[in-house]
Amino acid sequence: MERMSQALSWVLLVLRDQGPVIRRFSGGGTVIVDKDTVFVTFICNKDAIPGLQPYPRPIMSWNSQIYEHVFDKACNFQLRENDYVFGNHKFGGNAQSITKRRWIHHTSFLWDYKIENMAYLKLPTRAPEYRLARSHTEFICRLKDYLARSEFIDKTISALGSHFSMEHVELEPSQQSLAADFVPSSREITMQEMEEALAELTSEEPAAYSLSK
Repeated sequence: MERMSQALSWVLLVLRDQGPVIRRFSGGGTVIVDKDTVFVTFICNKDAIPGLQPYPRPIMSWNSQIYEHVFDKACNFQLRENDYVFGNHKFGGNAQSITKRRWIHHTSFLWDYKIENMAYLKLPTRAPEYRLARSHTEFICRLKDYLARSEFIDKTISALGSHFSMEHVELEPSQQSLAADFVPSSREITMQEMEEALAELTSEEPAAYSLSK
């Protein structure tokens, strides 16, 4: 019943604020995305990294080793379960998609956040053990408190240079080259779908709810 109430509260918030909700093809937990989110994504052929087995845990482990060269040891950076943490505070979430010939691994880094946006995040059904039932604000931290943004980007590029030949590419031409034959599998959830979800939830939990601010 508690989980249903959380889901209902989340749907009501989204409908009230008319915020876009995107179902990403790689799955994973809910992520709040705004200008203070930093993304790093690897799209690799399965044999791009010699000796790396194209399975979730080996890819995750390899990826975390990249960031060991980015963050100072004083930060106490670790990969804990599927999260990047400083000590026991999460600042990065990971998701993957693996096919026969390629894999993608992307990380959403929490550079900064607005406390009010945390209301959109309901407690996950399967929370990591190290979370210890902490609230979102007790569980997460801001990357900006540990490293300047420009320094993080420069150090990440430098760490990648030990594995790959690096070439700077402008985003717009890359998007144009993909536009002709790329069919995205991530999609935005429509407000109609959200309203249908609300109707289903309220039919299971009869109560009076308001969409007013």
